[in-house]
Amino acid sequence: MKINMVYKKEKRWFIGHIQEYPDYESQGETLEELRENLIEIYDDISKGLVPDAEPFQVLEVAI
Repeated sequence: MKINMVYKKEKRWFIGHIQEYPDYESQGETLEELRENLIEIYDDISKGLVPDAEPFQVLEVAI
C-alpha cells in the first residue's frame, strides 16, 4: 500500500500530513521521524480510533 505524505521544512522541523487527511498534521526533526508519526496517524484512522476522520478526495486534472 502507498500513501502520499505532504511536508515542508520549517526551521529545524519537518511538518506534514497525509494527502487524504490534511486535518491531521504531525512533525518530526527528521523526515524519517515525520514518516513514522504520519504512519501512526494513518494506522489510528484505519483502525477507527479517529471517528471523525473523513478523507479528502484527490482529483487529478491534466492541463
